[in-house]
Amino acid sequence: MALTGLPTVNIDFLAPERAPVDVKGGAVEGGRPLVGEPAAADISGGGFLSIAYEGCKITTEEQHEYVNFLGARLNGSFRNVNVPIPTDWWGPFPKIGGVRTPLVAGIPHSDGSLFDVGDDYVEETVWGEVTANAALRAGTLSMATTGLSRKLRHSDWFSIYHSTKGWRAYRYWRVISQPGGTNGTYELAITPPLREAVTAGTRVEFARPRFVGRFPADFTLPSVTEVFFVTKQDMRFVEA
Repeated sequence: MALTGLPTVNIDFLAPERAPVDVKGGAVEGGRPLVGEPAAADISGGGFLSIAYEGCKITTEEQHEYVNFLGARLNGSFRNVNVPIPTDWWGPFPKIGGVRTPLVAGIPHSDGSLFDVGDDYVEETVWGEVTANAALRAGTLSMATTGLSRKLRHSDWFSIYHSTKGWRAYRYWRVISQPGGTNGTYELAITPPLREAVTAGTRVEFARPRFVGRFPADFTLPSVTEVFFVTKQDMRFVEA
């Protein structure tokens, strides 16, 4: 199964009402002590990501075609796509026109307005760069950030494009060290652990973090036609 050079699900086009994302299967349980709570131990792989796009309102002809394409490509769980995690409204992005903005389709002026340079130009407002080599399954990552509107604090999703594993998404659960200002070099404890080794200089994306995913084996996406051509559909993806 290909893991690189994949199409990315157009989450804006599907416009899900809800998108729960989680990391599952990151630990194993042992026996139960007298208090009744089972012991648990982390496993080095760190589990796998899952996400659902719930309540996608399918109304236009092209949306019906697009859902049909996703079902044709992904039913059977043996083909993959890149799956975005929507963090637009709460991620560490600057506000433009009062709205958090992970991507801009123009060059921002000092007053926040945009100079239009054409429909094909899109730029991330926030990104990072790995500052020290990290091995496969590493649980910490050092990165220098650019464009943050606030410090990295509780947790944020980000993604890295690996040469073999393709796009993989991570989140940090602890800020080990941080710069004096908002941007600079952070050392982060991350989960899941790195899916592939990275070298210093590797780019880190905060805008629309994504991972290589497929449909779960117990899920298929039907092509649905309803009266007045309006329907809501749910979609589920797991990390490939």
